[in-house]
Amino acid sequence: METLESAAPAKLTAKDFASDQEIKWCPGCGDYAILKQVQTVLPETNVALEKFVFVSGIGCSSRFPYYMSTYGVHSIHGRATAIATGLKAANPELNVWVVAGDGDLMSIGGNHFIHMLRRNPNIKLLMFNNQIYGLTKGQYSPTSEKGKVTKSTPFGSVDEPFNPAELALGAKASFFARTLDRDPKHQQVVINRASAHHGTAMVEIYQNCPVFNDNAFYLYTEKETKREECLFLEQGKPLVFGQNEDKGIKLDGLNPVIVDLGGGINKEELWIHDEKDKHKALILSRFADMTEQHFPRPFGVFYQENRACIEEDLNRQIHEAKAKKGKLPLNRILSGDKTWTIE
Repeated sequence: METLESAAPAKLTAKDFASDQEIKWCPGCGDYAILKQVQTVLPETNVALEKFVFVSGIGCSSRFPYYMSTYGVHSIHGRATAIATGLKAANPELNVWVVAGDGDLMSIGGNHFIHMLRRNPNIKLLMFNNQIYGLTKGQYSPTSEKGKVTKSTPFGSVDEPFNPAELALGAKASFFARTLDRDPKHQQVVINRASAHHGTAMVEIYQNCPVFNDNAFYLYTEKETKREECLFLEQGKPLVFGQNEDKGIKLDGLNPVIVDLGGGINKEELWIHDEKDKHKALILSRFADMTEQHFPRPFGVFYQENRACIEEDLNRQIHEAKAKKGKLPLNRILSGDKTWTIE
């Protein structure tokens, strides 16, 4: 007879991750879709509910922890990544997620952001990119396009915007992917991949703000244009796009070139996506900025590598220090080896 002690724990569902708080985002906000997909994916991880912690900063997306029935920290502007890194270092057993907007993460939090990526704690980072400041009512953000007219740039922004993919890869991200709020199936695939990655997994999510920056990403979400404007990356598959999958991308040295598959070129000649190739990932990250040809916007996993996480290295140091306890006096540790005596 099965006892309570031997019974397997009940499998979690999306409802288990939904809190009892009223969701307070504007009607039509892309945040609703992202929340839904995160709650849908997390039960598949088979991680206990009490092991999850969601950390946010300030912004519309930062209400996210209130709507998750997990532990959560609604921290201060730009500091979510720093707080999450400390949390993971102190308790590596926790499953830590960071939720931040493009303004919160890449403006006031920019310094913490790049250092989190290079340190590579085993944390999942979701950046909601709507290319605007929504909570403070529509100022331009670090990802707003040049010439953007907003309340803070009435004559158009003169700033060159950040390219989040290029910035993340330059900061030594061990995982970078991009998805869209209006493509739930793709979101689930990407969030699953991020969840499974051992290290900092950054996911940029194009998220529509219907009030202050409506239809910023309509080219990538609308049926009439999506197939022409989106390039969906799959490991080991050629880069193919177009309404009838009749276009492809090949490399001429290190230069990407769009080709017509009906012009005597077959798929075997195309660029084959390799998530382990950082050089090619950097080229993909530049598609949004290329002017020689109009390239489709890549979605999916650009790059991923396996390397040590900072909490693992820190804990190794702690264990080594404990093993040497008593062998080194405290004043020797504090002063180090480079000391001298003045006579």
